[in-house]
Amino acid sequence: MAKKTKIFVLDTSVLLHDHHAIMNFNAHDVAIPITVLEELDKFKIGNDTKNFSAREVIRFIDKLSSTGGLQQWITLGKNHGSFKVLLDTHPKGLNAEEAYGSDKNDHKIINATLAMKEADAKKDVVLVTKDINLRIKAKALGIHAEDYETGKVDDQELQSSSTTTIEGVDSDVIKSLFLRGSIEEDGILGTQKVANGYYILKNGKTSSLTYYDPHTDTLHRVEKEYTSGIKPKNAEQAFAIHALMNDNVKLVALQGVAGTGKTLLALAAALEQQKQFQQIILARPLVPLSNKDIGYLPGDAKDKIGPYMEPLWDNLKFIKSQFGENEKKHKNIVEMEESGRILITPLAFIRGRSLSNILFIVDEAQNLTPHEVKTIITRAGEGTKIVFTGDVHQIDTPYLDENSNGLAYLIDRLKNQALFSHVRLEKGERSELANLANELL
Repeated sequence: MAKKTKIFVLDTSVLLHDHHAIMNFNAHDVAIPITVLEELDKFKIGNDTKNFSAREVIRFIDKLSSTGGLQQWITLGKNHGSFKVLLDTHPKGLNAEEAYGSDKNDHKIINATLAMKEADAKKDVVLVTKDINLRIKAKALGIHAEDYETGKVDDQELQSSSTTTIEGVDSDVIKSLFLRGSIEEDGILGTQKVANGYYILKNGKTSSLTYYDPHTDTLHRVEKEYTSGIKPKNAEQAFAIHALMNDNVKLVALQGVAGTGKTLLALAAALEQQKQFQQIILARPLVPLSNKDIGYLPGDAKDKIGPYMEPLWDNLKFIKSQFGENEKKHKNIVEMEESGRILITPLAFIRGRSLSNILFIVDEAQNLTPHEVKTIITRAGEGTKIVFTGDVHQIDTPYLDENSNGLAYLIDRLKNQALFSHVRLEKGERSELANLANELL
């Protein structure tokens, strides 16, 4: 028996999140309310990713319209359903604008979905939106509403540790690691072997921090070493520094809650390798407080972005504080700041740049969409290393969650690739008070 064809009604948030979304519903039909076209028009101007997505969707719909009127169903091609724009936003029965006492766009989108249900009772009509509140409002009026699931990752993968402890390892193996520094893998990791994976090999009270090199199929001992005056305080931090300093790893993801040292370690490792790169760039997406535009803040552009960049400057100041003002390393960092070889900037300010011979650190990467992360990585030229840091459970951007953000997507899709390494930092090292807050609040 053939599966019942559905009609998926897409909200603006879905199209801005993924401009390919219309083609991602297999043989089912896809529709968008006329209100969504109006909202896309408002987003089409600008250099942000959402502006790019809006323009791409508009171009795609324009191509579809060349084969027929948008108010009629237009085929999306082989193995796909059809597409149309919903003009009727006035259902005969239940009306969202009346129910909620407002004619805002969300209610017009709900009404278009209700009208679609009345017009085609034989098919299941599903409203797809990244807006949680819109989903709740739609469900309250009897509409089947869902999140856009494409690109979402398994939560269990994100919760599991990036460090694997292997018990009962032959004591001679651990001894050889200590004496020689590296040994052939030779089945020691079994089914848990992951490219650029990190392990704690144990035999009773004896253990060794270990890294697996996929290029040579060998295990290497990992030591806790100072990097730009910063010494790792736990095994995960030692693994993070190892990944950051590894020339064979071109892409690193550091995941962990606040206070685990993600950004500090990334910057310390970058400064340690500054001779290998023309420039070190530390950037983060601007996520305005309470989702207000930064234009409401007083001052010029530098004043407006200052509060968002301050945490990054704090990390640089902390590293400088590890050395006396007259020490060579302190003077070297100051010189790099003044010459622009260290650049701390909002991510939007470097959008479109080609990244060659650069160590590029993207902080708060959980506030990026999967498409934004892909865009950044595809700009990497020769000699470039990219580091993403963030906490997938601390999302500040509307329409993203811990399973659909760019950092989670990156970790899920690139696992076990020879150029990629992921380290999850689990133990807070900022202070006892910060650890208490992370655990109990």
